[in-house]
Amino acid sequence: MNKPVRRIAVFCGLLVLALMIRDNWIQFVKAGELKADKNNRRVTIARYGQPRGDIIVDGQKITGSVETGGIDYKFKRTYVNGAMWAPVTGYSSQVFGSSQLESLEDKVLTGDDDRLFFNRTVDMITGKGKKGGDVITTLNAKAQEAAFKGLGDKQGAVAALDPRTGKILALASTPSYDPSTIAGALDGKAWKNLDSDKAKPMLNRALRQTYPPGSTFKVVTAAAALENNLYKDVDSKTDSPLPWTLPDTRIELKNEGPLPCKDATLREALRVSCNSVFGKISADLGNKKMIDQANKFGFNKTVDTPVRTAASVYPKDNRPQNAMAGIGQASNRATPLQMAMIAAAVANNGKLMEPYMVDKLRAPNLNVIEHHQPKEMSQPISADTARQLQSIMETVVEKGTGTNAQIPNVKVGGKTGTAQNGVNNSGNPYAWFISYAKTDNGSPVAVAVVIEGSDTDRDDVAGGRLAAPIAKSVMEAVLKTEK
Repeated sequence: MNKPVRRIAVFCGLLVLALMIRDNWIQFVKAGELKADKNNRRVTIARYGQPRGDIIVDGQKITGSVETGGIDYKFKRTYVNGAMWAPVTGYSSQVFGSSQLESLEDKVLTGDDDRLFFNRTVDMITGKGKKGGDVITTLNAKAQEAAFKGLGDKQGAVAALDPRTGKILALASTPSYDPSTIAGALDGKAWKNLDSDKAKPMLNRALRQTYPPGSTFKVVTAAAALENNLYKDVDSKTDSPLPWTLPDTRIELKNEGPLPCKDATLREALRVSCNSVFGKISADLGNKKMIDQANKFGFNKTVDTPVRTAASVYPKDNRPQNAMAGIGQASNRATPLQMAMIAAAVANNGKLMEPYMVDKLRAPNLNVIEHHQPKEMSQPISADTARQLQSIMETVVEKGTGTNAQIPNVKVGGKTGTAQNGVNNSGNPYAWFISYAKTDNGSPVAVAVVIEGSDTDRDDVAGGRLAAPIAKSVMEAVLKTEK
């Protein structure tokens, strides 16, 4: 072989080698990145080339798939009672991607999860199309229905838990939307309308929106008083002058009317919701101890349910603002799930279980590939403190501001709240209620309800009038399934 031909042969060999290296780099090193690239239509086409697995509640499918008749996207997602379940399922759109369980459990639902390898192999051998697995949730259909119908046309949210396990039983948010309306390739107009809606129907208010918790936070402040030995029990008189002035100011912290708050016991102060008593407790304990107690209940961190929550915040702040945060105002912010977690920890004798909404992941052949085990998240209060808080929360429902949550022959504990909204309290207040119900087998349900706007008086009656009946209906729904 002469010299010029040899050079050409070496050059061509190098080109082939470079091509092989590049091909292997793309196939083995960059494959994952290219597969996840939002501009890779083949992934989306493959995702909707067969029916997705389903999301299951109480043994029933709340999702489905229908043939589109299209060339690229053969199937699209459908939803049963989509608006009611949207805060749980999220959406799966051929154009706009997916959210919540549809996104987080996508590999199981499409059949691409490595744990479904056996199923894929069998389907390939038998010539059957690839099948997705199912996501079995912890949700209680009757409780979810009660929550969604209770909210009605109001803006707000409901979160309900089983305090014994952490199972999420209800997760409602209004206004809502039907994910079916944005599932297809031609649903761009519906998406645009939802995205631009000022009422934010696609916002999961139960997990992703924080609000000032108002007087419902007084349960945490009472817990801090007992845990730090500021007061020995809930029936001891507190050191609570009336009027009481915020630290470092000349501003009196007012109560909502002529309430019996002077030196009131924690039981009486929670029953009638004394701002002055709980504001002073927060000031006496100081910002650090209040933050520590709030953090033990889950504040200042996110929770993966597996859908990640927004972080509830008890702030680092100056003395007067810390006093206001102790009654659920100032920069104190909480999600409805966080407030349900507080009620759940009290009901569960001080033990806070980690909230979760996926019970099992199931292969197409019905084999369970993952089963969630309940997990303790923290012990925010002692069992003795929890029992004392149960006692005074039950007083609130028996003869305080929460009587609208009473259930015949059932012990119910609760706390109302009406949180100021807007600059100088210019907006309609937020109406809150947190509660739990007890049976001989412990407490099967704890609930938090928030309604964003109301035209009721600016006192705890708003929470008792608007939010407590919704909580009651959710608790009743769960109690019926316990029988």
